[in-house]
Amino acid sequence: MEHLANLDSYSVLIVDDESAIGTVLVQLFELEGIKAIATTAPTQVAVNIHPHWAGVIISDMAMPQLDGLSLFLQIKQIDKDLPFILLTGFADIYMAVNAVKRGVYDFLEKPFNNEHLLDVTKRALEKRQLTLENRALKKALDAHQAPGPRILGVSPSITKMRTIIDKVINAPADVLLEGETGTGKELVARYLHDHSLRAQANFVAINCGAIPENLIESELFGAEAGAYTGIDKLRIGKFEYANGGTLFLDEIESTPMSLQVKLLRVLEDRQVERLGSNKPIKLNIRVIAATKVDLSALCRQGLFREDLFYRLALVTLTIPALRERREDIQLLFLHFARIASARYHMALVPLNPEQSTQLTAHSWPGNVRELRNLAERYVLLGADTAFGIELNQESVRASMSLSQRVEFFEKLLIEDALANNNGSIKLTMEQLSLPRKTLYDKMQKFALDRKHFLS
Repeated sequence: MEHLANLDSYSVLIVDDESAIGTVLVQLFELEGIKAIATTAPTQVAVNIHPHWAGVIISDMAMPQLDGLSLFLQIKQIDKDLPFILLTGFADIYMAVNAVKRGVYDFLEKPFNNEHLLDVTKRALEKRQLTLENRALKKALDAHQAPGPRILGVSPSITKMRTIIDKVINAPADVLLEGETGTGKELVARYLHDHSLRAQANFVAINCGAIPENLIESELFGAEAGAYTGIDKLRIGKFEYANGGTLFLDEIESTPMSLQVKLLRVLEDRQVERLGSNKPIKLNIRVIAATKVDLSALCRQGLFREDLFYRLALVTLTIPALRERREDIQLLFLHFARIASARYHMALVPLNPEQSTQLTAHSWPGNVRELRNLAERYVLLGADTAFGIELNQESVRASMSLSQRVEFFEKLLIEDALANNNGSIKLTMEQLSLPRKTLYDKMQKFALDRKHFLS
């Protein structure tokens, strides 16, 4: 039974109306290093068992409050795969055999041999361990294959983050995401939304640092017609539009101090009032805030309200930088390259050993976003050009004149905008604030074809 070294968190529950038997069996298992607990109340067992419970049950057959077979049938309704062992007297043998046919793991006739009981129990514990591990693996595979955003990676930091996410995904708690630029904070926010019970409602994202200070209040809370000069019709705010779903506040550190107290009130009261209105609107939302800086440090400097920070940080997820999860780099690169290959209808050429080494050795200041851009250029432009541009940018820039550097970055920005907008000229124009003719001229200059950026 070499696998038992991995069963530290597993236990045996002994159910017998005779407390002396329970005490003896607990001592027997503990001498073998197996955690055990005994109860004389069979009617209370089912309420404490759940499908994730890591253990097995050993129960006496003949008990006045609830017989062993009836208890088994209750447990079977909770988890049909949970091993259940019956202890029977001679008169109960026929009933025990029928119980095995109905799914009982095994039965032992009294008086039983201790070694035999230990052997059966250890095998039952291993079966339980295998069942729970297979369920966890299936859940992980389903999450990776499900539509929508996925959090890829096998590094300990990403595995730990996914575990926390799974625990809070449906909890009515706000979340604070911490991470450097490009680590994927919005992807994590979308994952939290799309895999939660709120998935059918709106996911509303707003960048607190990209909206002028005089407009951010109406953007968040909404405004009645005539609430201020220039607004002639009702404006629905982001909080109200996200009702039932998720509101993602990116760069929360950029929120003006004057607005932070109002934001705190909305988060605490779960209701919002449009500008120019005294009528509160009830909210059923999850708020996910994201920051690329240390908010607690801003609090100490008086640049961010401490009460708002503690309200947002009820659940805090720290997204690791790519350099801290190097074992995930090649997996992520291949993922992004496959997407680019399908988008641009171009073949995916495998990396050679030297390129793989370069990927792992690079410091990735731009994190996952930088890696994604490299993967797309690798597919579009080939390995020599892409790796030369991305992984040796300092040497490339050093050999360029000022005008060449401007053109170099201009092309990268247009490529990124076209890729982000699936080749949409209209959306690319809006993102880059360029007139249509100017965008077309620059695309022609850099030999960029929108068809290469279609999904």
